[in-house]
Amino acid sequence: MFNRIIAFLYGVTCYVISLATFAYAAGFWANFGVPRSIDSGVQSSFIQALLINLSLVLLFALQHSVMARPWFKAVWTKVVPTSVERSTYLLFSCIALFVLMWKWQPMGGVIWNVESAGGRLTLTAFYVLGWLLVLLATFLINHFDLFGLRQVSLRLLNRPYTELGFRTPGPYRFVRHPLYVGWLLVFWSAPLMTAAHLVFAIGTTLYILVAIQFEERDLERFHPEYAEYRRNVPMLLPSASAPYRQKIAARQTPAREAS
Repeated sequence: MFNRIIAFLYGVTCYVISLATFAYAAGFWANFGVPRSIDSGVQSSFIQALLINLSLVLLFALQHSVMARPWFKAVWTKVVPTSVERSTYLLFSCIALFVLMWKWQPMGGVIWNVESAGGRLTLTAFYVLGWLLVLLATFLINHFDLFGLRQVSLRLLNRPYTELGFRTPGPYRFVRHPLYVGWLLVFWSAPLMTAAHLVFAIGTTLYILVAIQFEERDLERFHPEYAEYRRNVPMLLPSASAPYRQKIAARQTPAREAS
């Protein structure tokens, strides 16, 4: 019982850390309300800053993707209990993101600067919409399973963990990865786009496009019905034939995202 309580408290702690990390990240990317943001700090040479920033994006991408792969989980769960595997993944993701924000280098240079009040308001609205879409997508998948709380709660109650079914509610009927659509809105909706922000946006966009390939390969392996869903629903951009694809997606038996 003691071990189950410790695992539960650990999972709750990781969840709280993730909420704090995301809250800071929202201010970091928006250059608002935080002591250090994506464009603050002492500027070094352009090449040095570029290499550091690219390394930070790569570090985050490797951690976030490698630890989500089934082969890594099979090895990792020989070291950490299965019930806290997801919470530990979340904690490492927060650490990687914290390091990225801590060591991120300003690079100078303005790519665009929207000065009109209407334009700035529109881009800010898309930024907020992106965060809301990310949050919505996590709850449609199962927010508490995705963030590890369901696993440690079931362990606390001494109940077996059951995998979530594959389902396509809401925006999943129109695109296969609404969570990533939300992140892309967050990364690109900047009234002031600096060189450093552009490097971050391009780097994370490329990572998302690569990560999707690995995730979908895993999903097809564990959920054969995903192949039909993949054929009939666009990846990130809704198509004109969305109603038909929505019908196809709605027939899927329940499953869960790989990462």
